[in-house]
Amino acid sequence: MSDEPPIKDLLSFLDQRLLGKEREVRLSLACLLSGGHLLLEDVPGVGKTTLAAALAEGLGLDSTRIQFTSDLMPSEITGGTIFDKESQDFIVRQGPIFTQLVVADEINRATPRTQSALLEAMSESSVSIDGQRYALDAAFTVIAT
Repeated sequence: MSDEPPIKDLLSFLDQRLLGKEREVRLSLACLLSGGHLLLEDVPGVGKTTLAAALAEGLGLDSTRIQFTSDLMPSEITGGTIFDKESQDFIVRQGPIFTQLVVADEINRATPRTQSALLEAMSESSVSIDGQRYALDAAFTVIAT
């Protein structure tokens, strides 16, 4: 580890992953460090998903990538209850949103109902599964493309 402040080390790490994107890296990092969620809009193939993955790695956050499609259901994001044969009871299966950083790729392709499930999690830091509320990680953040 160098004698540089930790933020400089992080910026150096990110700048190595995304060449020529210093402005975007710094703005994205400022957004995440201030507790906000991030929407990256640009043409295909310019490194949006690479930036999101590098931010997760550089910040040491557990992350999940969700590819949004027109047939993605809200429960595929939040999770749901399933019947467990062994215990003869319903158990909650948490979805991929139960992590620290979610990379939500192509959110514009999802149905409004699925987008709403993501927006609920973003605004309330919790999700509803079969009428029960479940808190998300304190570091919960979404980077959407």
